[in-house]
Amino acid sequence: MTVNMTKGQAISLQKSDGGTLTAVRMGLGWQAAPRRGLFGSRTREIDLDASAVLFADKQPVDVVFFRHLVSDDGSVKHTGDNLVGGAGSGGDDEAILVDLQRVPVHIDQIVFTVNSFTGQTFQEVQNAFCRIVDETNGQELARYTLDGGGQYTAQIMAKVHRVGAGWQMTALGNPANGRTFQDLMPAILPHL
Repeated sequence: MTVNMTKGQAISLQKSDGGTLTAVRMGLGWQAAPRRGLFGSRTREIDLDASAVLFADKQPVDVVFFRHLVSDDGSVKHTGDNLVGGAGSGGDDEAILVDLQRVPVHIDQIVFTVNSFTGQTFQEVQNAFCRIVDETNGQELARYTLDGGGQYTAQIMAKVHRVGAGWQMTALGNPANGRTFQDLMPAILPHL
C-alpha cells in the first residue's frame, strides 16, 4: 500500500511484515506542461535532475547525480540522466538506488533534490513526483507529488534518515532555486 505524503510528513521505512528494508529506490517522474501558443498547444523538453546528497552529522560527504553516478562507497547509485522526462504519473524518468545495508554507519541522512538543469521553472512541469520503492519487491511505499508549479527551478523533495536501527523518510517539498545540487545547499541545510 502506498502512502501519499504531504509536505513535512514522515514515515518509517519498514516492510509490511515488520521487517527492515534493505534497498530502496527514489524514483522521479515528470512531464513538460503544454504551453498555449499562436498555433495551439506545444510542449518543450525539460531536463530535471535527481540528486542524492549524503550527510554525516550535518556535513555533506558525498553526492550522487548525473555526473557522479555512484557514491564513493558504492551504496547509492543513479540510473542515468534523462534529458526530457515523459513518464509523469507512470514510471520513473530518473532513479537513485540506495542499498541501506551498505550505507556507511557515519552517513545519517540522504537528501533527495530535483533541479531544472536548463533553468526552466516548475510552472513548465506537470505530473512531477518523487517516490520511494522497496527495491527487493518493487512495492511503492511512499509518493510525494509536486503540485502547483511555481517560479522556482528546484525542489528539496525528501530525505531518508536514520532513526534508531532503521530508516525513515520525510517528504520535504521545499521549493528552491538552482540548476545543480551545489546551488541548493543553502536550502538543504535547514532540513537536516
